[in-house]
Parts: sequence; C-alpha cells; structure tokens
Amino acid sequence: MKDLSSIEKKVQRELKNTASVNDLEKIQLAYLGRNGIINSLLREIKNIRPEERKQYGQKINELKNLITQSIETKRKELILSTDKQAIDVTLPGKPYPHGTLHPITYAIEEISRIFEKIGFVRMSYPEVEWEYYSFEALNMPKGHPARDDFETFYIDVPEHAKLAKMVLTPHTSSGQVREMLRLGGKPPIRMINIAKCYRRNWDATHAPMFYQFEGMVVDRGINITHLKGTIDYFAKNFFGPDREIRLRPHHFQFTEPSFETDISCNVCGGTGTVNGKKCRVCKSGWLELGGSGMVHPNVLRAGGIDPEVYTGWAFGFGPERCLMMKLGLSEIRDLYSGDIRFLKQF
Repeated sequence: MKDLSSIEKKVQRELKNTASVNDLEKIQLAYLGRNGIINSLLREIKNIRPEERKQYGQKINELKNLITQSIETKRKELILSTDKQAIDVTLPGKPYPHGTLHPITYAIEEISRIFEKIGFVRMSYPEVEWEYYSFEALNMPKGHPARDDFETFYIDVPEHAKLAKMVLTPHTSSGQVREMLRLGGKPPIRMINIAKCYRRNWDATHAPMFYQFEGMVVDRGINITHLKGTIDYFAKNFFGPDREIRLRPHHFQFTEPSFETDISCNVCGGTGTVNGKKCRVCKSGWLELGGSGMVHPNVLRAGGIDPEVYTGWAFGFGPERCLMMKLGLSEIRDLYSGDIRFLKQF
C-alpha cells in the first residue's frame, strides 16, 4: 500500500514538470501502457494475502483513475498554453478552398429552369442509341452523308433486324420520336431533352463529345410564330434582355421548313462594327445559335402522329455554344481541358 502512495506522488511530480504534449505521452505510456506500472501492479495481486487482495485491487483502480484524470487535465493545460502562444486572434482567417460545379453544368441547370417556367418537361433518352431512331425515324434514309462512319461513332454489336446498328447518339433529335411513341402518339407534347452527343469532330468550336438541348412542341395549330417566340424568350432570359434572334432559311432532313437560328452579337451589339471596324467575333452582327424548324410530316408519322391533324416544331442548340456566346469564349476545348486555372474562374 505504501508503494501505491509513493507512485501517486511521483506521478504528480512528473506531471508538474512536464512542458510538452510529447513528454506527457511518454508518462501516460509509462504508467498506463500495456507494460506500464499499473499493469505490473495488477500482475502482483497473486502475491498479496487473500484477505488483502480486494482492498489492494480497489486501491490500484483508484490510482489508475487518478493518473488518467491528472494526465487529461495536464493535456488540456498544455494545449491551451500552446494555442495562446501560437494564435494571433487579430490576424484575418484563411479562406477554406472549396470546389464548384463545372460551367457546363451551370449552363444546363439555367437552361432547364428557363424552359420549366413555360411548361416544358425535362426528358432523358439513351446515349447509346439505335440507328433507326437516330436516322430513319428522322427522315434520313440509308446513304445519307450523316450516316457515314467518319461522321458517326458505330458500336461493334450485332445488328438489330428492325432498328439496324447501334451508335453513340449523334444528336438529341432521336428523343423526338421516342417521346412521341412514349405518349402513344397523343399530343400535346412540350419536351426539352438535354444530353451528351458524339460526333467525329475536334477543333476550336467542336468536340467529339458535346452536349445538346432539344426542344419540341407538338399540338393542334402549332406554327412558326410559336417557335420564334419560344426561342426569343430563351435568348432574352439566358443571354440578356437586349439580345435579338432571327430565323434564317436552311435545310434539315427532319424539319420542313427549316431554319438556322442566329442571335445578335454581344460584342458589337448586332451592328457588325466596333469603333468603325468590322467586328472580329461575328463579322456581320449575328452569331449562329443552332438549327430549328417545323417537325417534318415523316417524323410525325414515325412517332405515330397524324400530320394532317397535328403540327409541331423543334430546335437543337448546344449548351457549350450558348455558354461561349454568353461569356465571350473562343475555344470549346477550354471547357474540356480540365485546366483548373480556367475552371476556377467560374
């Protein structure tokens, strides 16, 4: 029992003279570790007279608890003392680094919100698509240039008897017929489809993997004024209230009539000139946004809809192109480079 009392006094002396957390850890290990003094004392219990063992064991447990509490109290004192010496509360805090969403993700979320406000439903269709939905159902017969393997990525799988080969979807337009069939050929339809697409292009304004957003409306009495009004609504909400759009006649297999959609340039304000010189961005006052038009009767028929009763329009734009026009970017590859110096700006 006298040994236990002397151990307690020794611990208190050592703790009093301890000046660092590292020294404190050594004391803890020496007394409370597996091979420490407390365990050594417990192993000696077999040498104590039977009538004294209970009291001896209780004393050891009391000593163990006392040492544990004393060490924790000393630890808090040392930490508080260290903090007071190391921290200058007058210094400004350090900003905590945090990640952000990719700029394309921001663009897609904004586009979705804009169209949701006027009743469009966001849909999603396969990235690995059948050739039929990508081409035949969209009025592109066999032999059409877009179906060449230097334009489209084909998948090496067995060909389907009716749906032909599998491809990485070259455009979101394949969702048009799928949406019509999903609804059993029963309009009204007001859909927006935003998805990845794949084509064999790689330059300043094209990438082999890119995003598209496809809008489609089908109902009775739908005409070109509804198309122009919807695109104008999108342009003013996404690019700004001062931007204007125009529809320029073009040709697409799956729309008739077809249009290229242009938007006024944000650099020259649609004038085509800056300080008396031709605008270096647009050259004419307009930038090409994407394709649009009235849904071709053959496409409506492929979706099980009677073109004599219903009409519709569709458009296909690229979120990347829209983002480039909004931010004044010249290289689509910047968006996919993974360069943190570029991405952290957003």
